[in-house]
Amino acid sequence: MSAEEPGPAGPAGPAEPEKPADPADGGGKDGAEETAAEEPDQRQNAWSARRDLFNHSPWDVTGGVVGADHHGISGGHFTGNVHLGSRTEIVYQFGGAAAAHSSGEVPEATLTRLAARFVTGGDDAFDALVERLRAERVLVLSGAQFTGRRTAALMLLHRLGAAPVRALDRETGPGELAGRIGAGGHVLCDPLTRRDRPLREAHLLAARDRLAEKDAYLVITVGPTAALEDVTPAAWRPPAPAAVLEAHLRAETGGDEETVRKLLALPPVTEFLGRRHQLREAAGYAPVLARYAAGEVEERRIEQFSQAALESQVQEWFEQDEASLHLRDKAFLVALAAFDGGPYALTAEVSDLLYAFLLKTENPSRPPEVPVFGTHIGKRLQLARATSYPEEEQTEWGPVEQLKARYEDDRAALVLLREVWTGHPSARPALIAWLQRLAGDGRPLVRTRAAATVAVLAYTDLPSAMALVIEPWARSNRFRYRLVAVNALTLAHLLGTPNVPRILDAWCESDDQRLCWVAIRTHGLIGPGRPAETLAALRAAARHQHDPDELLTAELAESVELLLLSPAGDRVLSELIRTLHDDRPVLDLALSGFVGACRHTETDERYGRPLVLHWYARAATERGPAAQHIAALWRTALGDRVHTRYALDVLHRWVLAAEREQSVEWELAALLPALVTTASEHQRLDHLLRTRPGEDGAPPPPVAGRLLTVLPRPPH
Repeated sequence: MSAEEPGPAGPAGPAEPEKPADPADGGGKDGAEETAAEEPDQRQNAWSARRDLFNHSPWDVTGGVVGADHHGISGGHFTGNVHLGSRTEIVYQFGGAAAAHSSGEVPEATLTRLAARFVTGGDDAFDALVERLRAERVLVLSGAQFTGRRTAALMLLHRLGAAPVRALDRETGPGELAGRIGAGGHVLCDPLTRRDRPLREAHLLAARDRLAEKDAYLVITVGPTAALEDVTPAAWRPPAPAAVLEAHLRAETGGDEETVRKLLALPPVTEFLGRRHQLREAAGYAPVLARYAAGEVEERRIEQFSQAALESQVQEWFEQDEASLHLRDKAFLVALAAFDGGPYALTAEVSDLLYAFLLKTENPSRPPEVPVFGTHIGKRLQLARATSYPEEEQTEWGPVEQLKARYEDDRAALVLLREVWTGHPSARPALIAWLQRLAGDGRPLVRTRAAATVAVLAYTDLPSAMALVIEPWARSNRFRYRLVAVNALTLAHLLGTPNVPRILDAWCESDDQRLCWVAIRTHGLIGPGRPAETLAALRAAARHQHDPDELLTAELAESVELLLLSPAGDRVLSELIRTLHDDRPVLDLALSGFVGACRHTETDERYGRPLVLHWYARAATERGPAAQHIAALWRTALGDRVHTRYALDVLHRWVLAAEREQSVEWELAALLPALVTTASEHQRLDHLLRTRPGEDGAPPPPVAGRLLTVLPRPPH
């Protein structure tokens, strides 16, 4: 657990903010009847807060220099690409659930067209299903939605020569099956079963007798959540999307194998197949590719098809009614988007919290009822087109293996959050209340994911996200909420949200110290991308304090620490040296930040390798200007009456680290001579090495004596 909190808030949510009027409170207990115990709200230092952000942020972001560190920082970092572009202009219709649930006779031409494109999967499983249907006359076929179940059912009947083929209305009750059977073949897709009205073996036996009388056949397709009793369905194993696309291309091009081969080798097609699209999407891609081969559509159409298919799927999820996709499942989809790649159990926990808020939105007068049991991880993930996998999760106690869950398409989470926020504004009150609850949670992972979710919302709609979520957090009287605002602004900036630096620059000089605090902390995280501008804003904030506030002064110094220990460290050093003696607030800012940065070590071990010392050694070897700058800042800090005690304490820690690690001793031996240019500087270091004790009050360590020998003779 980070230094800020003693433990998780748990499913009931966080403690109430210390003042009922706090904007982060969201106006009350958010439906909770009991009042949570008040939690201490201590300020978390910028370094450990950044580590939490590294460990728990859901994405890698190109140019996200807050994490990538060339000084040996071992935390996570932002790399790779995150694309949150505008909604794809081209819209494709892939056929929804309604097409599968239509009733009436299936035209023979339709069956012939499907047969020309049907792929069995390349094994004997389909033939075995044909023989089972032939022998039993009724077959229950189970598979996930949009895996080709309905097409497989029709092809089973077609293979047996059952004609005509009739599609039964899905509202046909299990007890009505026998009465609906005539001659030929029948298919019933996704019957509306419930726990109190399951499909039973007795229903199938009655239907089988009727089928035998009529010399007919029946295939019933069901999803993973169908209510069945004493019925063992046959599993439908769908073919690979690549095989389906190839078969459809062959049909679309009239069997032109050369054209099919060239189309399948196109980079957009390769990328499409690598994203595990649904079979219906692969089938829908074939006509577009065929038109491209014929010169009828531009290349951008085939490049944008994958994104359009994903957006269509997301829209379909939230447009479906409760009978097709329950509100609890929709809440899980949103929670999985926010916690994509996080522990499944945590995602399920917070999804039920969101479900309760959504129920409250639908019916404010009725207490929300959340079922305790009844969900199955496999079925849930199948519905969400997601996967589970074991992976280590970083915690404050070290790595712990967790069962995690993520969308199969790495774009899905971002597209889904954008769709919910902009396409379904009625869900905003519940979503905001949910995010407020997550922001106050005791677990760093939960708070970081709340911030990341708001970052996506800010990229999509900055004015609304600022007014409804980020600014209320930033104005909170509790550090916890303000820190989530910091992370939200940081991640929003790294996603490419415009105007974040402009917001921070304005807040830096705000008379509201809460906004100023948020701006200063955020500048330390996004500043490596614009070090000169960031340091100018921090200097302005330091000068703006006519009566220095200890909290803001500490925050300014810690932001300089973060900037120094970032990939922009060399540029930050140059900027600090350039403005070092401008005025007293700027001098204090530079020295406090520099000495604070000197405290940090690799892997954050107490006596680990000091990051700034290693930086100096490398720069000295390469004869870079950073070595001179580091030495100059050390000499200034050691000689300044305000900072000398703190600087000597940090240097003493370096000596103790040198006693444990020989490489640290060598690096410190290289630095010390550069810190002696006057007799007083020599006297100060000589006194430190001779008199400062070892660990636990022991005499000065042997390394101190060896380091004394490298001090140059004091100048006269």
